Amino acid sequence: MTDVTHYRWRKEYGGLKVEQAKRLKELEQETARLRRAVSDLTIDKPIPGEMREENRQPGPLPGSRV
Repeated sequence: MTDVTHYRWRKEYGGLKVEQAKRLKELEQETARLRRAVSDLTIDKPIPGEMREENRQPGPLPGSRV
């Protein structure tokens, strides 16, 4: 292990015990997985306000005769 790696890890995980560091890594991975899932869901489904605007048909202008 290089000195740079050692000091970077020490800065990031300095006060944590081994079990705490493992749990932190697990939680970071779970958070990343959940963010990807939410991102996939929001990309696939339009936002309700956008749906209303897409379905809105242009009508006559106010004050105009049809």
